[in-house]
Amino acid sequence: MSYLGYPDFFEPYIRRVEETRPARMEKRKGAEEFPFMSLDERQEMLKYHPDYKEEGRREIRVGVSKSYRVAHEFVDLLEARSRVDPDKVDLSGADYEADVLIIGAGGAATIAALIAQENGGRVLMATKLRHGDANTMMAEGGIQAATKLEKDSPYYHYLDVMGGGHFKNDPDIVAAFVRQAPDALQWLESLGVMFSKLPDGRLDAMHGGGTCRKRMHYCADLSGMEIMRTVRDEARNRADIRVLEFSPAVELILNEHGQCAGALLYNMETEEYLVAKARAVILATGGAGRLHVQGFMTTNHYGATADGIVLGYRVGVPLAFMHTVQYHPTGVVFPEQIEGWLITERFRAEGADILNVQGEKFVNEREPRDVESARFIKECLDGKGVPTPTGKVGVWLDSPMLDILHGEGRVRTAFVGKWKVYDRLGIDISKAPMLVYPTLHYQNGGLKDNAECETAVPGLYVAGEVTGGLHGENRLMGNSLMDIVIFGRIAGRNAAVFAKERAKEGKLTLDHVKRYHKDLEEAGIRTDRVAPILLPDYTSPEVRERQLTRAVWGLRGSCSVYGADPPDE
Repeated sequence: MSYLGYPDFFEPYIRRVEETRPARMEKRKGAEEFPFMSLDERQEMLKYHPDYKEEGRREIRVGVSKSYRVAHEFVDLLEARSRVDPDKVDLSGADYEADVLIIGAGGAATIAALIAQENGGRVLMATKLRHGDANTMMAEGGIQAATKLEKDSPYYHYLDVMGGGHFKNDPDIVAAFVRQAPDALQWLESLGVMFSKLPDGRLDAMHGGGTCRKRMHYCADLSGMEIMRTVRDEARNRADIRVLEFSPAVELILNEHGQCAGALLYNMETEEYLVAKARAVILATGGAGRLHVQGFMTTNHYGATADGIVLGYRVGVPLAFMHTVQYHPTGVVFPEQIEGWLITERFRAEGADILNVQGEKFVNEREPRDVESARFIKECLDGKGVPTPTGKVGVWLDSPMLDILHGEGRVRTAFVGKWKVYDRLGIDISKAPMLVYPTLHYQNGGLKDNAECETAVPGLYVAGEVTGGLHGENRLMGNSLMDIVIFGRIAGRNAAVFAKERAKEGKLTLDHVKRYHKDLEEAGIRTDRVAPILLPDYTSPEVRERQLTRAVWGLRGSCSVYGADPPDE
């Protein structure tokens, strides 16, 4: 038996939501909002955020950001050995050559490829999954740009970005971002991105958490998918852009002049290591949700394992803002078949209430994401969360309110992606609320760069989620999709120019990997871990004990790159 598609277990909790809905609807219609927290209240609330748990992180003991305290899951990767023995890699010849090598194939990587090609570069994209298997596809809510100049401007967008990031952001990167956002949005539309529009043809827009103006443009609830569809189709139709799928980079390659000159790729089908030589390299490898920092579920795609952080750090690029990770407030906690799945912030922006087990509001739905998530966690810790049959806990997102506020059919048409998935599971979210809890969503920090996407290593550029600086200590909704567009374009242009004007020919080397291994030994770090890990490992401990050949042959095993015997430590 079930109630509105949920197991009968949930019936009394859903009925409480239904009982309180009429009074809450009256307040919504009267524009009566739950009060926002003061700045002091927000700061106090952040004590419940996972980033503020010191026991969740430790100092890095090697590398250019030595002594920096970040999550244990990141330190484990940064204090791991390479997947290859650098002395066994033949760099005398190249299996692939290009002007610009782009590592990754999500939104930032694909946009960088388009612009590098337009600037005369022969482009090679290398990715460990398929072209478009990326967090860009998972982004839903929208993309920020100050296009309504009669009410908004880059000035207000700048203040929102800086305020959302606790005013710790890199101001030069933020300034470049907000100034170029309107043009970048127009560029996307010129390529064919189908944005949601008003009846008169103007772009529709709404608020997001932490915004002072309505500048959130969107493509229903499939914004990232629509952008990825458009730019991927464009890239696949250009002769000078070649894509290698299932071929992740496992190390960057330098030349004798200290410039980044390519990467060592791993063919996941044949298990060969192949040399890709280039005159400039762009890292656009995305995020790290599949590390499940502090045990949280994630919205991220299967390949989000912080590969680019490992590659860039080993070659000498410092880290920035890696002590902060974004937990999106509304990730599915039940049904468990879709646990961790992102429920876009647009539900809250359009008027859906957040409720505790009593059906009571306890927070304004448009607080900045870190504050909102912390408030959800506190409510559940205080015993006011909604339990699940398997012992988990969450809060309600009252999606049926949207059909009442905006007219019948609003949920099904404006949130078609969400409606279809829930419908397959027997739940109509225009009639039943959704049970949610914070979910690991975004890597706020990353490799340190500047507004030109340049790093400390000549010839190495970065774009997208792998970077750190734009978002400071907390990202606002809609800024990640604009991030990949603006800085994907900048990285693509600058890498192509570097390849033509500044790149030098020279002997290829992996000496930086040898030095890194030596640093590990000198720091007393004796480990059989290797990184990048490439893919997450969800093998249960019971099964792992019976995988007798795992250490030798497994993709995620520690010894396959050294042969049958593990490295001597």
